[in-house]
Amino acid sequence: MTQLPYGCRVLITGGTGSFGQTMVHRLLDCGVEEVRVLSRDEAKQDAMRRTLGDERVRYHVGDVRDYDSVLRASRGIDYVFHAAALKQVPSCEFFPLEAVRTNVLGSRNVIDAAERNGVRSVVVLSTDKAVYPVNAMGMSKALMEKVAQAHARNNPDSATTVSCVRYGNVMFSRGSVIPLFIEQIKTGRAPTVTDPGMTRFLMSLADSVELVEHAFQHAHPGDIFIRKAAACTIADLAEAVCQLFDVPAKLDVIGVRHGEKQDETLASREELIRAEDFGDFLRVPLDARDLNYALYVSEGELGGEPPEDFNSANAPRLDVPQIVELLKTLPEIRAELALRDPVLAC
Repeated sequence: MTQLPYGCRVLITGGTGSFGQTMVHRLLDCGVEEVRVLSRDEAKQDAMRRTLGDERVRYHVGDVRDYDSVLRASRGIDYVFHAAALKQVPSCEFFPLEAVRTNVLGSRNVIDAAERNGVRSVVVLSTDKAVYPVNAMGMSKALMEKVAQAHARNNPDSATTVSCVRYGNVMFSRGSVIPLFIEQIKTGRAPTVTDPGMTRFLMSLADSVELVEHAFQHAHPGDIFIRKAAACTIADLAEAVCQLFDVPAKLDVIGVRHGEKQDETLASREELIRAEDFGDFLRVPLDARDLNYALYVSEGELGGEPPEDFNSANAPRLDVPQIVELLKTLPEIRAELALRDPVLAC
């Protein structure tokens, strides 16, 4: 596991979210000098302040849509982890311009402010929904990736390295389906699933944070790092949660929501042609060619036979017992089980 230099200063946008809070804890354990949390929600900041009680964490109320607030928060910062985003697929379907303002224009503000303040490295958080996007949330995240890559192309001598990390579903993150299943079970309801055969990647927050750290340490401008993950069907995931909480695996099928895909893709075949495989993750380097295409027409740029996309339909598939064992590794699951029966949490 890589670590940031001891005594550095880090800004986390969206720092009160699931990713942000996990990253804050990890950075404090690594001995950073200061962690700044930028978010709009002062109530969550206050709760986080009282829970952590660590003077190294500084809280900034602001919005990535406002360039000046990001500029102030990033002064004197060494590294920026940009996690602030609108993430709910149905909400973005109803309000797509809001997704653009936060996920695209807000990301541009973060990158521009970091450049102006001489930040060493910016890592922006993307999603599998950005690959072959069919919904507004995924489209806005795809454009966010393009904004990060365009910065690298247009500023080759910049002292600020901007890169992306791309994940599938992060288990027990805010707004994810596992906490919803647990809440429904606790209230005596059957877990609601949109389509039992729908597949999704599964990844822990801890695994996700490791890739962010690696990107901070090793990214070249415009890189996209992708964490490999196993996948499962939504029905098997719901059944695994039911088994953990010792309730019948009776599901309530409600139908596909606005903008949902049957399967998700972490890396397209076009990316895989030029990707580097590092075991647990992939590095997709920037296509740094300029707009003088005549050179490439005459001299050519050879590529091999396009491989198959890396998606949740062809990724290693977890069955119900494997999902149960994976869920048991999550601190949040163990805490929920301990509330019901301390023996079940073991």
